[in-house]
Amino acid sequence: MRAKTLLTGIGKTVAVCVILLWSLVPIGFIVMSSLKPGADIFAVPPKYIFEPTLQHYAELWTRWGVFFQGLINSTVITAGATALAVVASTCAGYVYSRNSSRLLNASVLSLIVVRLIPPIVVTLPLFPIVNALKLNDTHIVLMVLYATFFVSLGTVLMRTFIDQIPRELDEAAEIDGAGRLTILRRVIVPLASPGILAVAVFVVVFAWNEFLFAFIFTATRAKTAPLVISEMLGSIDGVDWGILFAASTVQLAPVLLFVIFMNRYLVAGLTAGATKG
Repeated sequence: MRAKTLLTGIGKTVAVCVILLWSLVPIGFIVMSSLKPGADIFAVPPKYIFEPTLQHYAELWTRWGVFFQGLINSTVITAGATALAVVASTCAGYVYSRNSSRLLNASVLSLIVVRLIPPIVVTLPLFPIVNALKLNDTHIVLMVLYATFFVSLGTVLMRTFIDQIPRELDEAAEIDGAGRLTILRRVIVPLASPGILAVAVFVVVFAWNEFLFAFIFTATRAKTAPLVISEMLGSIDGVDWGILFAASTVQLAPVLLFVIFMNRYLVAGLTAGATKG
């Protein structure tokens, strides 16, 4: 029995190490390459000992100023999409949790189905609609698209969290004269804050890194950082890998730090419903 437990522990440790290597090695390569002199980036054999330089970051600032505008656009769009998705998911999750009917319960499946639809399937039909509404190359179109894409998952998560809040609290608030919106704002939201933060993490990671919608629906004014990085790869002057790695590092750093800081809420979202409080 002890041998079996030991082997299980070793197997889990090996699996975690493999996953960490799979995830961290590419990140480490990008960051290290952004600090290497250009000639050393793809040197054979690879150079692990080198004198760090910030030259690529300086050139990124001088030659690709549009990238930093893209970062600002990404920040605005991500914040807006996150706010929309969190508000919509919380309200919808509350309705699903506190009301029960055959039609309402059946519609949960439709939420999951919508989430499984590849974005490219809805992109082309949406293009003429966005053009007709004159929303092309605006921040609002990406905010709405990103929020819409994650409302289904967010609603399911929030329903799970709100289900764990005793209904007696709602009833006590109703006796005191509180309406549905007051109960949602003063009772449900504070107690379901871990779920709200979990939904926010998922939306932030998706919106910050999303490329397809930004590529189709923006051109100049609302261009995001991932789109600018793709332009670096297609530059007619050739790819300057040092600048590209510097841009990738700058684009990666905020969301990576955000996920690390919010890690426990992300885990809570992934394990929602696994246990009952």
